Order: sequence, then structure tokens, then C-alpha cells
Amino acid sequence: MKTNKDEKIILRGIKVNNLKNIDLTLPRNQLIVVTGLSGSGKSSLVFDTIYAEGQRRYVESLSSYARQFLGKITKPSIDYVEGIPPAIAIEQRVTARNPRSTVGTTTEIYEYLKLLFARVGKTYSPISGKQVKRDTVTDVCTFVSSLDKSKKIMILSPLTKSKGRTLSETIEILINQGFSRVWRGDKIYSLTEFNTEWGKEKLYLLIDRCTLEDTVENKSRIAESIETAYFQGENKCEIWSYAADGTVEKHSFSNSFEMDGITFRKQNVNMFSFSNSYGACPNCSGIGEVQGIDTNLVIPDKRLSVYDGAVVAWHGEKMSEYKDLLIRKARKFNFPIHTPIKDLTESENDFLWNGNEEFPGINGFFKWVESQSYKIQYRVLLSRYKGKTTCPHCKGSRLAQDALYVKINGHSIADVCHMSIEDALGFFKNLNISSKSDSKVASFLLKEITTRMSFLCDLGLNYLSIDRLSSSLSGGEAQRVNLATTLGSNLVGSLYILDEPSIGLHSVDTDRLIRLLKRLRDIGNTVVVVEHDEAVIRAADYIVDVGPLSGNQGGEIVFSGRYNSLLKSSEGLTAQYLTGKMKIPIPAKRNKTKRKISINGAMINNLKNVSVDIPLGVFTVITGVSGSGKSSLIKGVFYPELARQIEASHLYSKEHSSSLISGNLDDIKRVEFVDQNSIGRSSRSNPATYSGVFDYIRQLFAEQPLSKARGYKSGFFSSNIEGGRCEVCQGEGTIKVSMQFMSDVEILCDECQGKCYQEETLEVKINDKSIYDVLQMTVDTALDFFSCIKNSRAADNIVAGLKPLQDVGLGYLQLGQSSSSLSGGEAQRVKLAYFLGKSTMEEKMMFIFDEPTYGLHFHDIQKLYQTFSLLVKQGHTLVVIEHNLDLIKCADWVIDMGPGSGINGGNVIFSGTPEDLVKCSLSQTATYLKKML
Repeated sequence: MKTNKDEKIILRGIKVNNLKNIDLTLPRNQLIVVTGLSGSGKSSLVFDTIYAEGQRRYVESLSSYARQFLGKITKPSIDYVEGIPPAIAIEQRVTARNPRSTVGTTTEIYEYLKLLFARVGKTYSPISGKQVKRDTVTDVCTFVSSLDKSKKIMILSPLTKSKGRTLSETIEILINQGFSRVWRGDKIYSLTEFNTEWGKEKLYLLIDRCTLEDTVENKSRIAESIETAYFQGENKCEIWSYAADGTVEKHSFSNSFEMDGITFRKQNVNMFSFSNSYGACPNCSGIGEVQGIDTNLVIPDKRLSVYDGAVVAWHGEKMSEYKDLLIRKARKFNFPIHTPIKDLTESENDFLWNGNEEFPGINGFFKWVESQSYKIQYRVLLSRYKGKTTCPHCKGSRLAQDALYVKINGHSIADVCHMSIEDALGFFKNLNISSKSDSKVASFLLKEITTRMSFLCDLGLNYLSIDRLSSSLSGGEAQRVNLATTLGSNLVGSLYILDEPSIGLHSVDTDRLIRLLKRLRDIGNTVVVVEHDEAVIRAADYIVDVGPLSGNQGGEIVFSGRYNSLLKSSEGLTAQYLTGKMKIPIPAKRNKTKRKISINGAMINNLKNVSVDIPLGVFTVITGVSGSGKSSLIKGVFYPELARQIEASHLYSKEHSSSLISGNLDDIKRVEFVDQNSIGRSSRSNPATYSGVFDYIRQLFAEQPLSKARGYKSGFFSSNIEGGRCEVCQGEGTIKVSMQFMSDVEILCDECQGKCYQEETLEVKINDKSIYDVLQMTVDTALDFFSCIKNSRAADNIVAGLKPLQDVGLGYLQLGQSSSSLSGGEAQRVKLAYFLGKSTMEEKMMFIFDEPTYGLHFHDIQKLYQTFSLLVKQGHTLVVIEHNLDLIKCADWVIDMGPGSGINGGNVIFSGTPEDLVKCSLSQTATYLKKML
């Protein structure tokens, strides 16, 4: 997109974190990629400087209440800034922990769905399936006008005694109101003829008898009579029409929203909201799950039949009576006892759980167990099968039943939310709304819904459902959902900052992402992306390479300009990898093994009876397009079942079975799942505490002469307990200020100035460095510092603990850096370093990594692969869920899932070496991997 040369973001004298007083000018309204090694200063430049300054300027425009804290908020260390537009940051972290937050609520799709169903949806009776309608006076008048004009009509209303009155008192009041006739039996009586026998029969109050003359006066009379009939009959009236031959047609009308004896609620927006008590299911309060009998614990192996013992709760002499009862009467109930549970029809499965008059079903069995809970053996039995289970009232829809009776084209809002986004998009594009008024209302809502869904599909998230929990999304999925939300808002003139949006994306999906980023740019926004993916770098209008290395050796602008100019540049590791001067070498020989662990017939989520072998003692990559079933196979089946069998873990897959995995299980002594989650939940958690070296650092400070003279023990140097820490901020270094209508603000502690310790504590020094100074050191600096300390076992232990962090490429991390500030890839490598430094590594272990290249530059990936190779040489097994082609090409074995995502995935389309993978015509991975081999 062409831009005005004067439209620029000018930055001068940036000194944030490790940035070395750099100057930078960025063009506006273009797609800008900022790249460089991990720890080189990319985040400091983009998030801690550009975004922070953009946010600070925004806050300055707010109320005086907000501005009173601005003097305390740390400003970016920068000399001059010009041209920064309003900034919006879309980070990788999954921040939504609310159990009610879903993909639909995050993208606002659900808000439009609520409006659509409230305005256009029709309520249908669950008994007859007929549409529930309220017959207004106008509706009844329309019906009357459609009758043959030769007929005569009677307008009546059901006569019942008024509340708190007898029937005789009610009739007396009606007489006083001017009514005189009543239909009783088969003829008309005068109200004055009332006797007690009338109370045994059905009575109708005669409101009026009319002809059907087509005059204004007559139409007005009929309308008034119908209105009176509704009033007297408590929203019910009768229209009886008489033909000349004496035949009678009786028609009942109701102004109440009811049918088949059920009174329904008229739909409105709040009815479809599971965030308030009006619309939420009263049983689960809108969560969709309750604490109850976990179906997966009761029937863990759905490949078994009832006869084969699928219902594990019915094992044993006493409990097996229920199984025996079902087997004996199976023919009478027409229940297939030899059919696997997974193949039962919906009605058969319902019978198994709910039973009938002669058979209590599984739920009836557990009700009996609960009735016996005064006995300890039954309490133990009950606790064995307790867990989170789908709410039986709303079936996981989160909504009260009234909302589920409202449908559009035969689908409730829960049905639509449970579809994949791809299927839901097709449903709405083909939606047939016959009413012109409804079509006019729906047109705007459908446009907003389909636009947002199209963005999600374009970003490769077509396999997600609208009701998918936000907390269950990966970092890459969460960022792409947020990106789709942003695109749906159609903001212009803004600065969008994205943190590695290609994470979690297959190469085929990365191409879609690039198109979306360019669309965001083309509507008039500046898009700044922190990224390492080669395809994204090539597509950028402008590239900034930060480096040349990490930590203190980074913090400089190695290159800024166009892609063609970057290829001609000899400086910087990024240019060298892009031009091929440096590259991650393909191993000369692939490791081979005959030992394996087999997965047998996995079927959770979208997996379609998957059986595959995981080789032991080698480096295996599980790949495939987003949503193809990689995580379901490894995180949902393989890891929990392997941990359960090897370590007697309490973990169970949704499809637990003793035969689900088999093979050389004795070869593995321990299994570790290394994911992208933070390495610590506490705000005080950092690489030093996680790796265990902080204990030795505190011990070393306690050994200093001044500490011994003052009686300081190692606990005195802890920020978690009273003693040496600053009590104003309780060792946090910051104080949280609650802001009205805004997120809480953290300000620097005035007492300790962010150093977390009291002055007395900081007076104890090692080679002129206080404990605060040590925690500010990078891993590389700390290694040099403690290596110089001789004859100290604590110092030796510190060096031994920090060396693995340096080996995995984290030498740039500060020892005291908060764990929450680490990227997913950094968190994984800290965990890896922790295991590398433990003596238990002598045991043969299975390491399972979930996208370890998260946030890694080409050079960092090379270091990671070297560490992986070292683990394999030591005899360990590596299973890695990954999309990065540089890591895939180095694998000993590749398992490719697909061929598509969602229902189009769930199959193993290839298992073998990378060289054989490129020959697989079904594999989308093969198309991109060919260029790498």
C-alpha cells in the first residue's frame, strides 16, 4: 500500500532493558516484521517501548482519576517519540480463565447470535414440535375475516371461578358487569339460571354473536369482543362459526405463550445469555459442567460391550447384579449387550444410563449407592466415579431449557454453537428466512456473524466450535482468535502489535495468516509483528533485525529496510540464515530402533480409531495442519496413558483402556510433558528459583562475614518471608493499585525502589555485588561471576545449576526475571534445563514437548536441536508436537496427522522418515518440506 513519506514513527534514544540508546524510524500503514534472536531486545523495542508509549499517551486522555497515577507509572526510557498512533497489542498468552469465556464470546459472534435468535428465532414445543405462537387480537381478527361471509360466529371465553371466589360469586360479578349468557353442554343458558350443578361441567361465557358483514363498525365490534374474551378468559378465547346447514367449527385461541400444556417464555436477548441468572441453566449456573458421576470413569473403554464388562462400576459380586439383570432381560428391552458402547445408538445409550420401570440404569444404580452412603464401602465406591461431568439438565449448552426451544431452520443456538465454525458458516450462508420482516432484521446480524466466522476460517481456525472454552486454546489459537476479533471491528488508523502469530500454525495456515495481516494493513493500519517465520519475513513491507546476539550482546539495530536489502546484507544472523550462508544441517544419519510403544485405536475428539507406533530412543515429530488431531493423540491419549502405566499416575485419558497403549513400556522409567505453561504460578517465581540455584545463592550470602556478624541466615535473603525483604511491598518490588473501570496498575515501591530488600540486606555483598545485583545478572554474566569464586561448594552448585540454562540458549535471561514474562518457548527451555541438571537423567525418560520452537529464531532452533540430539545420545526418547520445518527435517521419525482439520482430520496419513514423507501425496506438510531437504 502506498503511503505518505511523512507518515512515520520516529523513535530516538531508546534505552529500555538491553537496548543500547538506539534510534529507529518506521513507516506507517505498512506490515513491519521485527526479528532477531531470543533475548536480543525485540520485545523491549516493540512491547516495552512502542506499545507502552502508545498506551501511556492513550491513558493521558482519560479522567483525572486515572491521570493521578501517571506520575508513578514508569515511562519507557526514550528521548524522543513522534507519530505513534493508538496501539493495540495482541499477545500469545491465554489470558481468559473465566469458565464462561468461549470463542464465541471473545469474537463477539455469540453476541450477534443472541440477537439473531431473540429477533428471528421461533419457539417450538418439545412435545408436538409445533411452533408456539401468541394469538393477538389482530391475529384472531385476521382469522375471522378469512371465514365465509355467509357464516355467523360466537365469541366465547372459558368460564372459571375467580381466584379466591366461589363459582356463584364469580357469576354474580359477571351479571353485574353486564354479561348475561353462558354456553353449557350443548346450548345457551342465562347466567341467572345458575345452580350448583354447573360446577361439574365446562362452561363458556358468551361474549358476542356476530355476522361477518364487511363493515368498519362490525369489524370494530368483533375486535372489541375478542379483546373482552381474552380479558375474561385469562388470555383464552373461542371462535365458533356456524354454517347455514347448522354445522359448527370450533377454534381455540390463546394470547398466552403456551402449547401442549407448557407455558413458554417469550424469547429475548437475556434468555440466551449464560452469564446471568435469567438465561443460565439453574443446575450448573451457566458453566455447562457439574460435579457428578464422570461417564469416562464409569465406562473408560468404550470399545467394550456391556457383556464384556464395559461398565466398570458393575464389577464384583454385589454390583454385578445390575449387569446380570440387564443381560437376562436384554431381549425384552431390545438392548444389544454384545455391541461396543461406542456403537450404541442415542436411544440405546440413553436406556443404558436412565433405564425404565424394570431396569434402573447406571444413574439409578448410583442413586442406590448414594442411598447407602452411610456405609464407608459405598462412600469409597461413589468417590471413585465422581468428577466433572456434563450438566444433565442443559447437556452442556449452559442455557435454561426455554432458550433451547427457540430455533432457526430447525437448529437451536446450542446446536449452532456446537458446530465447527466451518459448518456454522455454511449454515448461516444458506439460511432461509421466509418472512420479509425477519429477513430485514437478520441481514445485518448475519453479515456480522459470517464476516467474523470467515476471518476465523481464513486464520485456519475452522475446526474450532463457537462454544470452545477460551482457556482450552493454545497461545497461537488465542492470538488468532483475538486477531479475528480485531479484524471484525474494522478499526483504522491504529497500530497493531502481534507477538509471533504464526506459532501453532502449519505452513499452509501461515499463508492464510499473511493474507489477513495484509488486509489489516490495507484498510489503513500499521501492523508490527514480532516474528521469526521465514514466510512472514518475506511478506513484510519493512524488516527490523535486532541483535546481533542476545542479552548484553544484543540491543542494537542490525538492519532495517526492505527484504531485498536484507538479503544483500552480510550483517546479522537473520540475513545469513535467509541467504543460506548459515543453516540448520540435516543429520547425516537418522537414528533407528526396533523398540516402540504402540497406540491402539485412539478415538477421542476427532481421532478416527488411530493406531500408530512411537519409536523409542529417537527423536519423533508429530506434525500436521492445525486441528488435525496432534494434541488429541499425544496430550489426550498417549501422555496420560503412558504416565498412568509407567508412574502409576492418576491421569486418565477420556478413552482409558488397559490396551490403549502397549509395547516396550519397561524401557521407559519416567515420562515428562514439557508444555508452554508458565514455570511458576507465584509472581516471585523466576529462573533462579525454578532451577534451584537461588537456594545456593542465599546460602552463599549467608556465608559472608557481615552476615555471620549480624546473624543473618539464608532465609534472611528470601523475598518470601519476613526478615530481610522490604515489608512495604513484601518483597514484590511493586505495589498494585486498584483502578476504577480499568485494569490494576503496578507502581514501583517507594521504599525499596523495586529492589525488594531492605537496606541492611543490600549491605551484604559478594565481590561488591548485593543480592539484588546478582538477581539482575543474566545467566551468562552470573556464570562468569560465580566461576571466579573459589573454594565454595555453594558457588560450584550455582555454576552447575546455571550451565544447563546456557546450554539451551537462555544465557540472556536475568536470574530474577519474573516467570510470567517468559514466552512459551523460553518456559519450555527452562524446564528442559531443569531436567538436564538433575541426576535422575540417568534413567531412561520419555520427553514430550508441545511446540518447543515457540518464540525461537533460526539460531535458537539450532541450539535446541543440539540439546535434543544430546538427549537422544543419552538414550532418552523425544516426542515433539511441532510445525517448524527446520525441526521436522532433523527428526528421526515423523508422524503426520490429517489430511485436514476437525472432522476432516484425525487420521495418521504418514509415519516414517522425512525423506519418505515428501513422497506422500496426501500430506500438506510434504509440499513445504520438499524445499528443505
